[in-house]
Amino acid sequence: MHLAIVQNNPIFGEVRCNIEKALALMEQKDANLYVLPELFATGYNFIDENEVKALAETITSKTYQRIADFAYDRNCFVIYGFPEKDVRVYNSAAFVGPSGLVGVYRKIHLFNKEKLFFARGNLGFQVFSTELGRIGIMICFDWIFPESARTLALKGAQLIAHPANLVLPYGPNAMVTRCIENRVFNATANRIGTESRGNLELSFIGKSEIVAPDGTVLTRLSSDVEEIDVADVDLTSADNKALNAQNHLFGDRAPEYYQLS
Repeated sequence: MHLAIVQNNPIFGEVRCNIEKALALMEQKDANLYVLPELFATGYNFIDENEVKALAETITSKTYQRIADFAYDRNCFVIYGFPEKDVRVYNSAAFVGPSGLVGVYRKIHLFNKEKLFFARGNLGFQVFSTELGRIGIMICFDWIFPESARTLALKGAQLIAHPANLVLPYGPNAMVTRCIENRVFNATANRIGTESRGNLELSFIGKSEIVAPDGTVLTRLSSDVEEIDVADVDLTSADNKALNAQNHLFGDRAPEYYQLS
């Protein structure tokens, strides 16, 4: 399949403008699945909880409607990050296809000030079976916890879609390791740019990437340009967990020795 990563530089709070700019990037390349960054349309560096609530949307609100129209018109799938308004507010990712909503993931591992504004995700790590293959989702800081990717892989994910707003420099290389240790594909869609708001300035590192199960970086984008790239991937190759005739990544696990007591 044709897998696309989209790297944008949103203007904080300019939701409609940011959506249209992202869609303009997506229209440059044909793909079966597009992965967009975390909070791609709102920006990230919130000052207070009221600001988060003002920009949060229900799952099927305006951002969803615009992305769903694109997915229908192009007969494709899109995964994008947004602040989800429910009983509480979550840092979420929606998975949309030609027929509408496939599913939602709510970020479990919140980074820094996110803990002040968002509730920890309560849906768990899910794998969505689609005509493209079995796709799991995690968001940004989930990368630093190996259990995130391992859980998705053990549940059968062939591809991990990873919307992100990375500021720490380790994420792209760490995701190469996650692919090797789980034999899965990864699509990290990160943003670029700097947001200076209140007393906090954040600079985002870009370097969005698509990585193969053997750790090969199929494409890695720049650190400072809004852009898109596509890689052709065969997700079924992620089903082979054998390293050699004697070693199988999952078959060789020894969970009985992983207990703390």
